[in-house]
Amino acid sequence: MINKLQRNIIQYFGIILGAMLLAISYSWFLVPYKIAPGGVGGLAQIMYHIFDLPIGFSMLLLNIPLFIISFIFMGKRFGIRSLYGMLLVSIFTDLVSLPNLHKIGMIQELAPFTFLSENGKTIYALLGPNDIYLTAIAGSVLLGAGLGIIFRFKGSTGGTDIPVALIKSKTGLSIGTGYWITETLIILTVGVVFKDMKLVIWGYINLFITTKITDLTSEGLPYVKGVYVISEKNDIIKEAIFKHINRGVTFIKAEGGYTGEPKNMLFCAMNRRQVAVMRDLIKDIDPKAFVLLTDIYDVMGYGFRSRNLDLSDK
Repeated sequence: MINKLQRNIIQYFGIILGAMLLAISYSWFLVPYKIAPGGVGGLAQIMYHIFDLPIGFSMLLLNIPLFIISFIFMGKRFGIRSLYGMLLVSIFTDLVSLPNLHKIGMIQELAPFTFLSENGKTIYALLGPNDIYLTAIAGSVLLGAGLGIIFRFKGSTGGTDIPVALIKSKTGLSIGTGYWITETLIILTVGVVFKDMKLVIWGYINLFITTKITDLTSEGLPYVKGVYVISEKNDIIKEAIFKHINRGVTFIKAEGGYTGEPKNMLFCAMNRRQVAVMRDLIKDIDPKAFVLLTDIYDVMGYGFRSRNLDLSDK
């Protein structure tokens, strides 16, 4: 059994991993081509390209007021982890920039990563302008994975992660949906400031991929299936599930919409690999049974390990 100290250590190391992925996505892929990742990263791009301020430093300046909000509304522990994640992302983003890696000797030659933008400005990126599609996809995937890992370990990178976490905790919407809502205005702002509506299109592509990867990383795949069965032989089906799948079932009182007759609808949660066995059992017992399958993203209770994302201090 992992004690509280061990759990906290694991969570802080998890936030480090997520912060590193975010930093790489910003420095190597998104920022050089002004692909707005939304949030503070998107606003920091404006400061980076217009005022030539380091992207990590700009993110730190923008995050300070948002950190105060997180400390007030999300509690002391979330506030501390927000500060921790915010500092890590800001430091790592400047630290892993390609010019800086060249300065400290981790990259021998900077020429393969040096390109000219459309306006003739020198940029440093992992891929050239001809690979802009790969750049956008790779940056989006890394950004989503980093955010998802940080949220999974009850942290934050500051910035718009704070309102996203509030939306998640207060409304129950997924992290990706909250992220989508809060970033739209920033993407539009970047497009207007740089007078390039193509950046808005790239921003939304980035946002779409990022939200999907964020949900996948933080909340996991739908590893459990919910099965609803309407059959005249539900008692026999129940016994077969007990014997061959070793899962409990629940009977839900239902009523036929056309006949008005009362029915018992059987419900069972099971792992995906058990669905094929369940399907064959029902076909053998009652080929006319009405069966519904649905994805379940989290199960709490006997026989299942919860994968819920808890951002509270409790």
